[in-house]
Amino acid sequence: MALTRNLFVFLLLLSPVLPTVAANPGKARKTEPSTAGPLGGHHPILWLNPADIGSRNLFLGPGGQKHQPQQGMFSFLKEDLNGTNPKFDVKDSADVKWKVKMGAEARPETAASRLIWAAGYFADDDYFLDSLHVEDLPAHLKRGQKLVHNGTVVNVRLKRENAKKFGTWAWKEYPFTGTRELNGLRLMMALINNWDVKDENNAIYEADNGDRVYLVSDLGASFGTAGADWPLTKSKGNLKSYAHSKFLTRVTPEFVEFKEPARPALIWLVHPGDFFRRLDLEWIGKQIPRADAKWMGGLLSQLSSTQIHDAFRAAGYTPQQADGFAAVVEKRIAALKAL
Repeated sequence: MALTRNLFVFLLLLSPVLPTVAANPGKARKTEPSTAGPLGGHHPILWLNPADIGSRNLFLGPGGQKHQPQQGMFSFLKEDLNGTNPKFDVKDSADVKWKVKMGAEARPETAASRLIWAAGYFADDDYFLDSLHVEDLPAHLKRGQKLVHNGTVVNVRLKRENAKKFGTWAWKEYPFTGTRELNGLRLMMALINNWDVKDENNAIYEADNGDRVYLVSDLGASFGTAGADWPLTKSKGNLKSYAHSKFLTRVTPEFVEFKEPARPALIWLVHPGDFFRRLDLEWIGKQIPRADAKWMGGLLSQLSSTQIHDAFRAAGYTPQQADGFAAVVEKRIAALKAL
């Protein structure tokens, strides 16, 4: 009762501010470049033409069979306290390092990485395991302890650490502003209902040849409600919420607009910094050129039903759940293609 009363008072105090913020959705927070000059002399890459899209293996994803975790010993390295989901680092018997994510984001992130990669964008080598035994796991983790049973963690996403992180990038930062490729990525965030699109979830990796590869490196807040709804269990990997959420909200001869990223639920005002940061990102789903949306729809329409289903099967969803998620994705792709 006290929380409700305090929230009501807080809303009254902020009411003069809300219209001002909402009226300027296109102003993004600036992430300072990590290089001297725009790119430090290296070629930036956001998207590569997926000429083989119809034959891509969405069960194995961008890492393929070559990079998938091998059966054997995994050794605990350290707990990662960044972000909101419990994570820790491990090393396998071949000295390959992996980031283990537990909790509600493990499944949706695995599926999302495959769809993003299928569209020609870069994604982490993510794999879902229903159980993982870890040697030297501490008796008590600071987060996620309830998911650990005698050294075994359940329902985890493993991200292979096989590239050097160079820095982060902002949605409105040079060099991709206004390009068809960036507009396509904005659209993909709406297609998967990824509401956690803050700039710090974007990464720049350094390729072997020195090029800079730009990607969205945290896709865990996907396939739920359109927006950071409360409770959060509705907004991540929730088939019912995803199926009932709105996709396209406006279509004009020149532009299309999407529900995602939606305005966060008012309960987020208990964390005003988070609330206003998320409010400031609504522009990502607004005024995307219709031609760019149709281009992406035509590209995605080359995926078969089996491929889309495999993306969710790889994430450990039941066959019925995979069918349900895939049906929503196919419906959204059809809507884009019909623009």
